[in-house]
Amino acid sequence: MRKLDAMTQRSADYYQEQPFCQVPSYRDDTVSLFESGAIVLHIGRNCETLLPADPAARARATTWLIAALNSVEPFLMQLATIDIFAAGEEWAKLRRPGVIEMIDKRLSRLSDALGDKAYLDGERFTAGDLMMTTVLRIIDGKGLLDRYFNLVAYKTRCQARPAFQAALAAQIADFEERGPAAA
Repeated sequence: MRKLDAMTQRSADYYQEQPFCQVPSYRDDTVSLFESGAIVLHIGRNCETLLPADPAARARATTWLIAALNSVEPFLMQLATIDIFAAGEEWAKLRRPGVIEMIDKRLSRLSDALGDKAYLDGERFTAGDLMMTTVLRIIDGKGLLDRYFNLVAYKTRCQARPAFQAALAAQIADFEERGPAAA
């Protein structure tokens, strides 16, 4: 675990881990990776919960993971950028309604795809759900999911999983234990 301060420049050696100087980066005994999707795919390669052994189910899980990162996250991050980094700027005030409209369209399509299923691929939680839930957390507190009751229930169900709770608790504990961020 290496904590980085979002407001300070990364050290030069971090560019070797993550060429775009973002988080996360990952390293184990065999690989060094960056990009959350690649990391989840690597960790899930031997975990049938995340990436089922059945080739078709594995492909669907991978598709939903990529959809979370490519079809949903960019729109949610536009809003986060506006609300966090450009709050109060005139261009942001003008752009925000259009971004909200685009997000609503994406959430509507996601809601339709989920339907009344427990998870994106039916009754089975996969890496696609892990990534989609993580991406949906970007808009926590904004009320944008509220009209999609199935998405609210889905996100709640995914976040209630013991593994999610354990991972979140470990992350919070690490930040509390280490104190102020250091690069």
